[in-house]
Amino acid sequence: MSFLPDISKRSPWLYRINAGSCNGCDVELATTACIPRYDIERLGCQYCGSPKHADIVLITGPLTIGVKDKVLRLYEEVPEPKVTVAIGICPISGGVFRDSYAIAGPLDHYLPVDVNVPGCPPRPQAIIEGIALAIDIWRQRL
Repeated sequence: MSFLPDISKRSPWLYRINAGSCNGCDVELATTACIPRYDIERLGCQYCGSPKHADIVLITGPLTIGVKDKVLRLYEEVPEPKVTVAIGICPISGGVFRDSYAIAGPLDHYLPVDVNVPGCPPRPQAIIEGIALAIDIWRQRL
């Protein structure tokens, strides 16, 4: 009998990366961690402070030129199998900032995105639904 936990039964950890957002999506993400009605822990998730401990990466904001290299470096630190969730319209298309000289382009041009949660900002219910889908994808990859 092994004393090591079965990896398929462990809860996924979430790591949030702000790629240059206006913080609207970040405020809605905070509600999934702080308000009992939208508590993400009901799905067995918890936020972590290091990309090295994460299973699911939540990325907000348009990918700006100023933080592109940092975002890609943080993303590479997340161990496999990882799932990426784009929160809000900005990482999907650049949103209202898409024509700016400061935007590198849609996130999926630089790294794979598994789940898109559109909105400006998306409602907490949509974020939770996107994370639930990401959990299913993550479990399939184990």
